[in-house]
Amino acid sequence: MVGYFELFWTFFKIGLFTFGGGAAMLPLLKREVVERKHWAGDEELLDYYSIGQCTPGIIAINTATFIGYKMRGVFGAILTTFGVVVPSVIIITLVAAVLQNFMDNEYVEEAFAGVRLVVVALILQAVSELWIKGVKGKIGIAFFVLALGLLVFFNLSPVLVILIASAAGLAYLRGIKK
Repeated sequence: MVGYFELFWTFFKIGLFTFGGGAAMLPLLKREVVERKHWAGDEELLDYYSIGQCTPGIIAINTATFIGYKMRGVFGAILTTFGVVVPSVIIITLVAAVLQNFMDNEYVEEAFAGVRLVVVALILQAVSELWIKGVKGKIGIAFFVLALGLLVFFNLSPVLVILIASAAGLAYLRGIKK
């Protein structure tokens, strides 16, 4: 059984090194939760992440909460949620206290530019891994193209696109079973 401290500490580390939001969290989640701890599989993590995007709130917090609940129930969910949030609160408080003094410093600006580039690389890595795990066969590609088109060309809400894709997936599954 996973200990409470291990849950908190794992998500504290993930929260501490997640720069750039929920998408940047995926590689860290995959490494810690799937590969090292074996608390979830790739597809299960993708499901949690997808549900986390559909529910109100921050994706990183929602995903951590789902995993914590799976591992240790309500108290596990509370611990993983706090674990992923506490580093941000600490960092934001420290940064807010000193950042205004250094924002015009060219070294600070360049450091932030470097961090942004790393975040883009992390997101691209996560997307490529999600593509391999999530987009399978011609139907998977069709759903992907449909979702991308709705997001890019019609500027639909991601929540609406997820609901449309869920309904289409259910309709497709029912069609196969008949």
